[in-house]
Amino acid sequence: MITTHSLGYPRIGKHRELKFALESYWKQEITADKLHEMATMLRRAHWFEQSTLDLVPLGDFSLYDHVLDMSFLLGNIPSRFGSSEDLDAYFLAARGQSAATGHAHCCGSLVVASEMTKWFDTNYHYIVPEFGEETTFELRPQRLLEQVKDAVELGVDFKPVLIGPLTYLALGKSRDGVPPLKLLDGLLPVYQQLLDLLHEHGANWVQLDEPILVTELDQAWQFAFNKAYHQLKTCKARILVATYFGRLKENAYLASQLPVAGLHVDVASNRDDLQPLLNLLPSHKVLSLGVVNGRNVWKTDLSAALEWLEPVAQKIKERLWLAPSCSLLHVPMDLEQESGMDDEIRCRLSFARQKIEEVGILATALSQGRQAVQDELDRNRQSLAAIGKRSGQNPVKDSDNAPEGTGILSFYRKTPWAERYELQKQRLGLPVLPTTTIGSFPQTAHIRQQRRLYKEGRVSWQEYEASMQAEIAECIRIQEEIGLDVLVHGEAERNDMVEYFAEKLEGFAVSCHGWVQSYGSRCVKPPIIYGDIERRQPLTVQWTTFAQSLTQKPVKGMLTGPVTMLNWSFVREDQPRSLTCWQLAKAVRDEIQDLESAGIAIIQVDEAALREGLPLRRSEWTSYLDWATECFRAAVKDVKDETQIHTHMCYSEFNDILDAISSLDADVITIEASRSRMDLLDAFKAFDYPNAIGPGVYDIHSPNVPSVSTIVQRLEAAMAYIPLDRLWVNPDCGLKTRQWSEVAAALKNMVEAARDLRKKSSP
Repeated sequence: MITTHSLGYPRIGKHRELKFALESYWKQEITADKLHEMATMLRRAHWFEQSTLDLVPLGDFSLYDHVLDMSFLLGNIPSRFGSSEDLDAYFLAARGQSAATGHAHCCGSLVVASEMTKWFDTNYHYIVPEFGEETTFELRPQRLLEQVKDAVELGVDFKPVLIGPLTYLALGKSRDGVPPLKLLDGLLPVYQQLLDLLHEHGANWVQLDEPILVTELDQAWQFAFNKAYHQLKTCKARILVATYFGRLKENAYLASQLPVAGLHVDVASNRDDLQPLLNLLPSHKVLSLGVVNGRNVWKTDLSAALEWLEPVAQKIKERLWLAPSCSLLHVPMDLEQESGMDDEIRCRLSFARQKIEEVGILATALSQGRQAVQDELDRNRQSLAAIGKRSGQNPVKDSDNAPEGTGILSFYRKTPWAERYELQKQRLGLPVLPTTTIGSFPQTAHIRQQRRLYKEGRVSWQEYEASMQAEIAECIRIQEEIGLDVLVHGEAERNDMVEYFAEKLEGFAVSCHGWVQSYGSRCVKPPIIYGDIERRQPLTVQWTTFAQSLTQKPVKGMLTGPVTMLNWSFVREDQPRSLTCWQLAKAVRDEIQDLESAGIAIIQVDEAALREGLPLRRSEWTSYLDWATECFRAAVKDVKDETQIHTHMCYSEFNDILDAISSLDADVITIEASRSRMDLLDAFKAFDYPNAIGPGVYDIHSPNVPSVSTIVQRLEAAMAYIPLDRLWVNPDCGLKTRQWSEVAAALKNMVEAARDLRKKSSP
């Protein structure tokens, strides 16, 4: 028999129950007991939805983030959050504020939330573990054991899912320079204690996630893997080491020889690791294959998968396990909710619940023969044959094909930045340390209601337009009252920075309920790229020009860049990602030209996800960065010298790709810095960034309002590395998820801080 399992499941619920419960708790509308009651209900429902599997994941459910959960499980809680394990401490670490708002201050100062960054090359944000010389670990298993007890009482065949010790250390950040591996000796006994405790409570298998095995590891980390797992082999629970998001390559021998009971590898998109592993893996070890893509929404070609799986099953027999490639956290929950989607597209899709079914069909075919699931295989084959709208409707001319090989220099703006910037300063008349925001302002209940009523046909276009114009006018009024120098229209009409554009571009499909967790209570609906991208009409010009008509100050045109639209969408798999990005770049280029023709002097092209698409192996970076940066430059290269191009990036480790960021040749880049305590500035010690930059001075993912003095300190730190005439003042990111009361207070402090520094720096 083939064993089936899952590496993790979406947490948010079919109707985003987790999101709404969290936000109600933070507003003190429900108690902690009510929040836990809802969490228990969701967790049980998700176990039930996976009940066809032989082993259901446990511990993958989280109230905010599974990495933060691991830090609390290991007792690695920074002292500023207190010594308790309660929800207040947990949410202080996650967002700098708990439900008990009185706990948002410590010794008269705001509690600084832990840093947040991207989980490998996904759009999921995790809370970064903090390390230092004083770091110690102490097992605090109560929350996890409560889930284990619940599963046992319900008769669930479960497999605890935990982050492995090496990946946990690799994900963290040292505040005083201590090497993460120095902490391994203190960490391993806690893992041993945890594994034995889980076995005592009924866990025969424990999954330890070690995705850093698909990255390039130096000798110290390779040695640490052997050391760690030879120490953990004495534990009673059988260990399944799980890798995903890429190939093992040179780490195949290391991974296969670890003294554990099983190894999981991702073969959904690339099977090059499979044959080496079949030759290397000892005959007593389980080999779990991730045969269903856990990161994209296209159906698995089940018949094609069986063609290569059947020989593997014949060779290793009961040692073969089947699963999705990675946690299904990265895809929507259930396709059954998408009743309104175009049938030609919908029939090719598979969400989390359907992916579990695909694993079961493959396992049954391998165990009982294809005839046992012939009807399912026939339906799958018919769905895959319904190519319809997926490709070919807007063929790309040879001259407009993928950017590789076209010559990078051909896409740079002709005039050097310093000359352009002088012309822009003359046109804009901005003061030193110009203040601005990243683009979006709070999406109020009224805005969301009006958008919903319009989509449902309950208000006319004229009524909706008037409502959005009123919101834009109010947003402009507030910004002028606060005293910002460069304004934005606030994006009231946009549901999301990618989905809004996807709804208006050919080649995209948009779901109604395809929500995916980005972090905490923040959920997004990634659009689906099924065909060639084409822009047939202006996308943003109407709203931006209306906003500009209301003020004498410059209003930025706000666009999402081609690389970010690519990386934050579910992408077609029948052509290179670079070609799809190139098509997106042409659409953005056309929109930029229309904005410029309408008189917009500043256009921001956000590339928040530039680093997110970076291959996990450094040796593969160059190819991606070449075409990604070239697509951005191709979109902006034709603007006039006096038109100022901004871009924005956030919540990723950008220090090691500053050369690529510089090659974008944006006139101004705004980049997240305050959440990571201005660590980005260290990069400027060695790298002289040539253009203007706005390191974020206000963490918008926390409800805390930074003081004037805090912002002044952050700006003064930036001034040590960035010349005053190239320094901008802005938040870390957009403000759509915040409340107006928080936003107005924080921006007033930001403007006051900039004014104070102008006075100090004036001759």
